Amino acid sequence: MSASERRKEIEAKRAKLEELREARKLRTRNKKDGGTESPRTSGGPSTPRRGTGGADALDFMESILGPSLRGTSSSGLTSGDITPSSSLPGTPAMGHLGLQSPARVPSRQSDFTAGSGTTMGYSGTESVVGRESAPSYVPNLVDVEQELFEVPRMERVIYSKSVQTIETEPDSTQQQDEEAWVRAAKEREAEADALERELEEESSKLDEEIEQEIRDIPPEELAGILAAPELLEFVDRTTKIFHRALNDDYDYIRDYRVGTESGRDESEGRIKRVCEFWDERYGKNRSITDVDWSRQYPELSVASYNKNPAAVNEPDGIVAVWNLHLLERPEFVFHSQSDVLSVTFSPFHSNLVFGGTYSGQILLWDNRSKHLPVLKTPLSASGHTHPVYSMQMVGTQNAHNLITCSTDGTVCSWLVDMLAQPQETMELVHAGHSKTGEVAVTTFDFPDNETTAFWVGTEEGNIYQANRYDRAGAKAGLNQYDVYKAHAGPIMGMHFHPLVGSVDFSDLFLTCSVDWTVKLWRSKSLAKPATAPNIVSPLYSFDEADDYVYDVKWHPQHPAVFATGDGTGKFDLWNLNANTEVPMESATVGSGRAINKLQWDHKDGRRVAVGSSDGRLYVYDIGDIALPKESEWNELQKTVAGMSGGGAQANGLADSVSGR
Repeated sequence: MSASERRKEIEAKRAKLEELREARKLRTRNKKDGGTESPRTSGGPSTPRRGTGGADALDFMESILGPSLRGTSSSGLTSGDITPSSSLPGTPAMGHLGLQSPARVPSRQSDFTAGSGTTMGYSGTESVVGRESAPSYVPNLVDVEQELFEVPRMERVIYSKSVQTIETEPDSTQQQDEEAWVRAAKEREAEADALERELEEESSKLDEEIEQEIRDIPPEELAGILAAPELLEFVDRTTKIFHRALNDDYDYIRDYRVGTESGRDESEGRIKRVCEFWDERYGKNRSITDVDWSRQYPELSVASYNKNPAAVNEPDGIVAVWNLHLLERPEFVFHSQSDVLSVTFSPFHSNLVFGGTYSGQILLWDNRSKHLPVLKTPLSASGHTHPVYSMQMVGTQNAHNLITCSTDGTVCSWLVDMLAQPQETMELVHAGHSKTGEVAVTTFDFPDNETTAFWVGTEEGNIYQANRYDRAGAKAGLNQYDVYKAHAGPIMGMHFHPLVGSVDFSDLFLTCSVDWTVKLWRSKSLAKPATAPNIVSPLYSFDEADDYVYDVKWHPQHPAVFATGDGTGKFDLWNLNANTEVPMESATVGSGRAINKLQWDHKDGRRVAVGSSDGRLYVYDIGDIALPKESEWNELQKTVAGMSGGGAQANGLADSVSGR
């Protein structure tokens, strides 16, 4: 029996003991009030008693004393007939309720003179016969002799219990009931005493057992209990709730009766840092290699980390999912056996995160599972065996693929639920290379309206167009004749203009390189591929950086805005419609370490996540810059036309752009 069950049993016994104690108190109180409680006082058979009402007492006394108490003697004579007045000469007085020795008295009252003024009474009570004075003549008296009898004196009766009640001897059955009741009362008292002793013994024994169990837990067993997965999961889940509440930026003491402040906020229209994600346990001695935002949950962002050289027992690669409402620690942490170089949220599954590693493996994590990946690609020739620096999900909800590229020129297409082998594999080979035909791909991107054609940036600084399948006028693989050549070093970032707004600028793309420059390109039409070597020049070059430019991204809502990050930790915000020479806004991120990656949020483009080489993830808000005007698209048309040249060429370019 468990301790809780024993506790319940003891409580039930204690309740029963309280009932017995209450019954004992009731019996004690009855003894003090009216004697020992017996079955007759508790509803048993009782001895009938004689009534003591006023009428019964009077009848009883009359039966003893006779009817004289009601004013009539036993002989029917009135008091005047038997008791002459003491005023008569020669007549002795009579006592109360009796007569003296015999004497002669008048035989009837008429023998007395009516007007003589003689009074008669009974027992000393006078009765006035007449108020006139006595006459002058002498009355004629007649002597009558009568024999008087003395009435015996009656005994005075006094009330006593013996007169009003009748004592009866209890029968044998009633005596047996009383004895049985006394025995039952004694048994109940004995039972209550025994139960009380038993409860005290069980309670003390249970307390001793609990103390003994707590005291005797060995350190190894206690450590096992504290390290149980269920306990750790519970603590992790509940502490996240507290941290989210503490990090909420809502003003709980706001007084809505006070008017809002007039004027504009000083930070409005400027770059403002929202938060900084950092956890020393996971980010120490690591650099952020890639960042992304969740499309289902705008508050979630993900960052990938490389190896920590000082921690040999920790996993080489880390992926952390951060929450804007939870700043102290990541929402989820995933592990990898190799450095994670690229990461992306699945746009169609809110629980899935994909990562590309330095070893060439593609990993799939599920936030409903533990830290380790639920699926991963094999290290074989059918997949990647070189670092994967870039990946992208293309397609729709019902038909989509994960496209990955490695530095050996291999492009693979994967089904998200089957990573055992790629669905498609393609080798990007350039026959004009002197030493090797492989194209070392560092980054690639698909236009928004394309799932087949894509552009790749290489270590040599050139950009090539490639096709996943054969299409009219072009074959699957690398188009080696059209070369977008302008960078003098490896290309670190590439991004096509998003398909948004009234004008289609999806043929424009930006690239950045370690040559400290950012280039604006226009992609050639896929319908007319070159059949001979053709060098494509950029539309414009932005040369204001002071270090390597590691990433560049178009704004998802504003057509003329894009952002860059360089090796000095400078975050630049450009607006082509405002100025093409210098950025419109700049900010130094963190301690000035290099910015490796940046990404706009997919909701409205107000926030941008910036990953630094010191392992810290920063989130910035650009305010009203993210809100474009209706004229921005037309102004960008003019800006792009002016970049490509003047005169008829510019007009033709503007016409072609407006006709897309």
